[in-house]
Amino acid sequence: MAEKITNEQIIEALKGMTIVELNELVKAVEEAFGVTAAVATAAAAPAEEEGPVNAGPSEVSLILKGLGTGGKVAVIKAVQSITGLGLMDAKKLVDAIPSTIKEKISPVEAEAHKATLVAAGAEVEIK
Repeated sequence: MAEKITNEQIIEALKGMTIVELNELVKAVEEAFGVTAAVATAAAAPAEEEGPVNAGPSEVSLILKGLGTGGKVAVIKAVQSITGLGLMDAKKLVDAIPSTIKEKISPVEAEAHKATLVAAGAEVEIK
């Protein structure tokens, strides 16, 4: 019998994946189990009944503010995976700090991209 993989081992494996690889994994899991990773809208209904809730902005921008302790190459690769740009275009964005990486994205998506960039050693701001 194969050894059972722990949650910590799975999380460590996920940390080493790019955004594109994570997206492919989600699609494979959805297909294998016949589910979707979409956010359930029914869960939001009770909050609306309680009254208006200040949910914050629906669209934000992800701004690269600086390079932290990580290497510039890691940040360039992270920008490349987030934006889908070529290597040279991603490098130009990183060289032009402060620069807007993505505009008009959901706050959830911005937080995910911010985590990727911070892990690569970048200083990021969400506006």
